[in-house]
Amino acid sequence: MTRPARRAEREGGANSPTPTTHAGIALIAGLGNPGKRYAATRHNAGFQFIERLQHQAGFRLAGEKRFRAEVGGVVLNGHRVRVMAPDTFMNLSGQAVAPLAAFYRIPPEQILVVHDDLDLAPGCARLKLSGGHGGHNGLRDIVKRLGSGDFARLRLGIGHPGAGRGRDVSAFVLAPPSADELLQMEEAMARALEVLDQVVIGDFAGAMNRLHGGGGAESTEANRGI
Repeated sequence: MTRPARRAEREGGANSPTPTTHAGIALIAGLGNPGKRYAATRHNAGFQFIERLQHQAGFRLAGEKRFRAEVGGVVLNGHRVRVMAPDTFMNLSGQAVAPLAAFYRIPPEQILVVHDDLDLAPGCARLKLSGGHGGHNGLRDIVKRLGSGDFARLRLGIGHPGAGRGRDVSAFVLAPPSADELLQMEEAMARALEVLDQVVIGDFAGAMNRLHGGGGAESTEANRGI
């Protein structure tokens, strides 16, 4: 589990130093599991964010077998960005992200990975400039195959079942959220979409100030390996 003080520093909390200048984002990768069986699950929050981005910005993804992903492109705030949703399962996400990044010569620092996060309550969205995998197997594989954790993340809170409830974490993330949780998650995604124009041009300080200003809370449970 990430220590709160360190998390606040890396994520640009209210008392944290202003993040350094960022080159901007050239690739947005939303994580999830492919197939209708998983489409509405908590673990597919990254895919769900990409779907909302497509609807808002008016573009589509198409299958690219060489990258094992659905891939598309969009101009956000005058900035050309590639967008992808891996066709691999979550724990093999790096097998899609790393080859595409290598082909287009996109360094880790210009990648934004969008993923679900057990450490955040539903309705909470947080930007993070770099870090480890935190037990998230999608991030774990991306870090492994990029050889670096220096990529940005958009963390979408899904909550945690709680250690005392007899709930299995794997079953929790692979189940759909409740109606109330879904509404909160959708609101968090909407807020994150509002700051994406700043994110892609590298204005992480401004985006963090807006996104982290309210909505959602940290979960009290640690992020487990999913």
